[in-house]
Formats: sequence, structure tokens, C-alpha cells
Amino acid sequence: MTFSQLHEQLRLELLRRIERGVLSGTLLARQTGLKHAHISNFLHRRRRLSLDALDRVLSAQSITLEELLAQAPTRQSQAHKHSVALTSRVALVSQSVAIYESQIRTSSILELVQLPAGYLDHLRPRRSSDRKDWERFVAVRVSYVQAEPMGPVIAPHAILVIDRQYNSLVSHRPPMPSIYAIHRGNTMLLRYATLYGSTIVLRPQKMEHPIELIEMKPEESLGNIVVGRICASISEA
Repeated sequence: MTFSQLHEQLRLELLRRIERGVLSGTLLARQTGLKHAHISNFLHRRRRLSLDALDRVLSAQSITLEELLAQAPTRQSQAHKHSVALTSRVALVSQSVAIYESQIRTSSILELVQLPAGYLDHLRPRRSSDRKDWERFVAVRVSYVQAEPMGPVIAPHAILVIDRQYNSLVSHRPPMPSIYAIHRGNTMLLRYATLYGSTIVLRPQKMEHPIELIEMKPEESLGNIVVGRICASISEA
């Protein structure tokens, strides 16, 4: 495992603990003596930790290098991913995994979604630089609340295939708008999205739902906000 991969595995483990409610950025800053901004930048991939800071975080959270190594993708999981790509099957995962995990571990796969042969082959990526090493396609199941603003384009409880290497907000087939999965707070929104300067405009399909604006911070990239483009929607009959 490289130093960069070690950072990524630690970041993912901390995010999992934050999602479970057993950790927060403020608590971790207090435990380690690091500034909250330093912790936040690390969790959002804006900077790495120094060796001293890395050691403080590992010690504060009682995380060992052996645990991080055990969580890293194995050769077997890499071979599995290659098989998935060849057969146009996509891993169905939780939404938190789709948002946070660059490489999908075998243990994170809920099931495999079968797509028509060659369905994904013609899709071109448009990614931000921080997404080049991310596993590209994942599938998630959406709730009624998430789907309702985009109905009838997206049906409640549909399975959506997300292209995580398409987050430029340039429409895939202009002038038709693209639907994106957007990371907002601790959840995922589904919206048409357009970038105006540093403002992301989120539009629903149904007019009774409001248009929302996201102001990007100077240090943020689209990869921090845009999970990816929705490239397939599978509804249960």
C-alpha cells in the first residue's frame, strides 16, 4: 500500500465512523490537537496529513495499520471488478458507499445489477482531476422522498446507475439536460444541475419543488459535491 492509499483508507474509515455517529470532525480535532480546518480539509481530500498528524489520528481513534491494510481492495476484488466491466454488470451499493468510497470493496456490494451487453461502453467520462482513480460505475436504490421531485423521470425505489467519472455538469447530450446525484449534507439529491460561475443550480422535474443553489467554496471541486451523472434508471414493474 502506498502512502497515498494509506491516507485514502484512513479517510474512508473516519467518514464511516462519522456516518455512524460515533465521531465528528470537532471531536477528532479535540482528540488530536489538530485544527478543525485541518481535519475538514483532509476529510474532503483538500490536503494530506503529515506523518505526525497521521500518527495522532491513528492513536486517537485506536486504528492500526493492519486494520487499514485489511480494508484495502484485494487482487480478488480487482479481478471481480474486471469481470463486472466485461459483462456490463454494476455493483449495487449503499448511497454512503457511492458517495465516499473511491474503490468498491467486495464486502460493500449488496448485489449485481445486470445491464444490456455493451450498454456502458459508449459513455464518455467528464471527470474532475480528483476522480481519475475512482471506480466508475455504481448503482444505488433511491427512496420515495428522493425520487418524488424528479418524477416521473425517476420512479420511487428505482435503481439508478451512477457514472462517478462524469461530474463536469456539461450535459451528456445537449440540449437535453442531465440528471446528477448531488452530495448534500449527509444525503444524496437527484436533480438537473448547471454551473454558473461558482454557483451550482439544482432544478427538480416537478415545478412545485424549489430550485436550490449551492455556493462552491474556493477550495472545493465539483468532485466534492457531484457524485456523478445518472446514466440508467431501472424501475420495478
